[in-house]
Amino acid sequence: MYTRRKFLATSAAASLGVASGSAQAPAPSPYIGYISVRRDNRVAIFTMDPATGKVAWRQQVPVDGGPDPLALDPQRRFLYVACRDRQQLSSYRIDPATGGLSLISTVPLQGEPIQIVTDRTGRYLLSVHFYQSTIGVHAIDDQGAIAATPIEWRVTSYGCHGIEVDPSNRYVFVPHVARSGGPNAVAQFRFDAKTGRLTWNAPAFLGLKDNEGPRHLLVHPTLDMAYSADEQGASATAFRLDRSSGLLEKLHSISTVPADYKVKSIATCSEVMIHPNGRLLFVVTREHNSIASFIIDQATGRLSAADRVATEPGVRPLCIDPGGRFMAAAGSGGNAGRLVTYEINAATGAMQPLETYAAGNGPMWILMMKGA
Repeated sequence: MYTRRKFLATSAAASLGVASGSAQAPAPSPYIGYISVRRDNRVAIFTMDPATGKVAWRQQVPVDGGPDPLALDPQRRFLYVACRDRQQLSSYRIDPATGGLSLISTVPLQGEPIQIVTDRTGRYLLSVHFYQSTIGVHAIDDQGAIAATPIEWRVTSYGCHGIEVDPSNRYVFVPHVARSGGPNAVAQFRFDAKTGRLTWNAPAFLGLKDNEGPRHLLVHPTLDMAYSADEQGASATAFRLDRSSGLLEKLHSISTVPADYKVKSIATCSEVMIHPNGRLLFVVTREHNSIASFIIDQATGRLSAADRVATEPGVRPLCIDPGGRFMAAAGSGGNAGRLVTYEINAATGAMQPLETYAAGNGPMWILMMKGA
């Protein structure tokens, strides 16, 4: 007999998209995240709920020497940590179930690392050294150990602040800021994925004219485009990329701050992120304490302003979760750095602030990956 109780149970199951009498699909595993906290000499491990964006701290891993830039290998098996004060690189094995870290290797550097990335195969770790005007390339073995002697220790120019390997694994780009003698340019290299060697492309530098000061740069995963966060220009710049030659050409720049805002500092924008859907760009502006989002035109690659939201003072790092729904940023000023989360509208680029969390003294880099 089909009772009222059965009718209500069936209706409730149908509204949830679950057949009556069947088990609900298991909830997705939390994302696992890492934050380097430079002045506390530690890497903090956290989880993020994919449904709500809520963050929970899990473990604090001591890392002496001022940990700052972080990188994950493409298979998410290893975490690489560069220490600026002690000038060294370390690799850690990631526990896929918990995100816990176990040290594999530590090697010395000949300079202060500003950013690190792996190549697209995970066989090489590339680093950039602002004050030493150099780029390093280290080999990585199958167990995540970093070779002590670099393959490359190549002089570029003062002010090198970021490093990016394009999706084809054939080209490397190094943005240089425009302060303290920096050339306001992007260095362009060819990369040999068999040997880890770099050779200058021609021209070696794409010089810029409007005091942009590109700080960090990303190549778009599918479009023939690259985008930079500009430290002096308080702007985002779009570049066309010729994938046959590996050369960039400036398309246009767009401000990250309101038209009536007068920039006071020589160091404004910091991090740049492309949304997993490839249709949105996000840039942090430190002096203005804000995050700006932009729509990426899928036909032309041009940027148009979408939204702007207030964020923490002294903000540097920015990270988008693997699903593209939530974003985290952190303020690095003072002794009470805070992590702040946002929900992203993936269609419009709108950002909704969610919660803030105590993050320690000097949070500098954030990474997230899917949990097991």
